[in-house]
Amino acid sequence: MTSSSRRRAFAVAALLAAAIPALAACGAGFDANTNVPYAPGEAGVLISDDGSGQAYGMNGIKIPQAFILGPDSGEQIAAGGSAPIHLTLLNGTGVADQLVGIVPEEQKATSVKVQSPIAVEPGTLAKTPGVTIEGLKTPLRGGETIQLTLRFEKAGDIPVTAPVVTRSREYATLSPAAQATPTPAASAAAGESLAPTDATLPEAGQAAPSGSPSAPAG
Repeated sequence: MTSSSRRRAFAVAALLAAAIPALAACGAGFDANTNVPYAPGEAGVLISDDGSGQAYGMNGIKIPQAFILGPDSGEQIAAGGSAPIHLTLLNGTGVADQLVGIVPEEQKATSVKVQSPIAVEPGTLAKTPGVTIEGLKTPLRGGETIQLTLRFEKAGDIPVTAPVVTRSREYATLSPAAQATPTPAASAAAGESLAPTDATLPEAGQAAPSGSPSAPAG
């Protein structure tokens, strides 16, 4: 191993050692049906377990954090809605990479919106702002899991299983995803017009008819 490779390996190990215990501590307050919201485990992709915590990934990309932000405690996100995805990515290679897309499991959602490719520089932690799972096929209450396939430009596809956490306790300050609302046109089409359609309005300069016929002039 060259000196530059050793330095890079030490830097990655230091980042993991600092990040994973802190992320695991956040999980201690998780009040849905799992207490490991930062263990996006999938068979065969555990690539780091140094005693301080675990990280998942493939081809040099490590994923120490992955979760989907669900509803407030006791509430639900209805089918058809959306929810934010929070990931922390660590590039353990010497080459810059990009997260270019995410594919959800077909039974759980229709798509994941990634606003633009997310750069993952060598030896650095990267967050994923603005990533949203959309077109949920079943309601989310918290405690569920959804399999995601993360697509990287160089590292390829990496599967993770992300838990759904409720928006409470340490997650209460995180912003929920905007839910679709009916458009004015759709709202108008859904109901009948309040104005009668067969009324005849008087022409300009013509008096409106009274409630009873007027008496003839004597």
